[in-house]
Amino acid sequence: MNKTRLIFFALVLLALIIVGTSFLIQQLSGSIPNPTAQPIQVRVIAALPIEAWVQDAAQKFNAERRTLEGRTIVVTVTPMDSVTALGKWDRGEFTQSASTVPTVWIPDSRYLVELVNATYSTKLGRDVFLTDGEYRARPLVTSLFSWGMYKSRADALERKFGKDNINWKTIHDAAIAKGGWQELGGERAWGYFKLIVPNPRKNAAGLLAMVAAAGEYYDKTTITTEDVTNPQFQKWLKELMGAVTDFSSLSSYTVEDLALFGYSVGDGGQLLESDLLVNMQGIQTRWADPLVIVYPKYLTWFDFPFTIWMGTETSAVEKNAALQFQKFLLSAPIQSAAAARGFRPANTEVSISGPDSLFVKWKDQGAKTLVPSTARMRAPDRDTLQTLLRWFDLNVAK
Repeated sequence: MNKTRLIFFALVLLALIIVGTSFLIQQLSGSIPNPTAQPIQVRVIAALPIEAWVQDAAQKFNAERRTLEGRTIVVTVTPMDSVTALGKWDRGEFTQSASTVPTVWIPDSRYLVELVNATYSTKLGRDVFLTDGEYRARPLVTSLFSWGMYKSRADALERKFGKDNINWKTIHDAAIAKGGWQELGGERAWGYFKLIVPNPRKNAAGLLAMVAAAGEYYDKTTITTEDVTNPQFQKWLKELMGAVTDFSSLSSYTVEDLALFGYSVGDGGQLLESDLLVNMQGIQTRWADPLVIVYPKYLTWFDFPFTIWMGTETSAVEKNAALQFQKFLLSAPIQSAAAARGFRPANTEVSISGPDSLFVKWKDQGAKTLVPSTARMRAPDRDTLQTLLRWFDLNVAK
């Protein structure tokens, strides 16, 4: 074999080595999908108020066919109210096998994550959802509890109790008015005051509404089991909750019920700001009486944290794939889509003060881009929550 031919074969071999090495690097970096590899499944359990936004984002994410380590990432989203999810975590139903444990849980509030950590810290001696580091729980968006009430009813209550005086105590007084709306300065045809509270067994907002009511009753931001079991408070709370028309008929989407069925659902209640904003147009279109929004003294925040399960049931690559979806949800275009649904974005690059903002559109109805500094309700412990739910089951649920 002559020298020229040897050089030729050497160059071909070198080229093959370079191409092979390049392909291997690309495979390892995930830039080229491996058609024979199984997709990486990222299973997401999402709280009801945020599920539609997360579902839409997952469809966009999947359409881009993103990869990791040469495998396509596939995100599936299952809606589930946080009270039900909390029970499943407590009973170990999610962790029965690798196929049933969610890769990601997005509950209504961070305090629910802390409750699950408390349970598993006792069992395992460690947290299963992290509070720091790369895999820490990170809020995706926020929304506030606010009073949503038909304007005619809000005007009557302000004439009766004073301007800017719509709160749980005055709502309680309205609830027990024997003469109904006529006694409150409204019209006789309105009947009795009808309170709107989401069903605590179907929606975490219903449970937190009772927590907020207790906060105003005691005029403090933290409530305890001792507060909940106080007979005087229980009497007051039962009178208040008695103004709800029928818990059994309310769905998990209370504001949607309000938009569809109007006054028959209720006159007003403390509801999620995002739900009120996104349904405001439908309510004005369907009903002559628009809603107004009033922010309470004691604010309850919903921060919808993206929490990655750190147990051994999910692999490192699944956890890292979840991180990719988290970054996608926090990107400016997807956060803008959340703002269009009435949420306050976690990404500070996304404004809610623009001309297309729901907060700006409905400012005359009371919506605020900046809420004045008020007290923030603190998350109660597990025993207090369970006591409230038990009280509800025994005294209110039908």
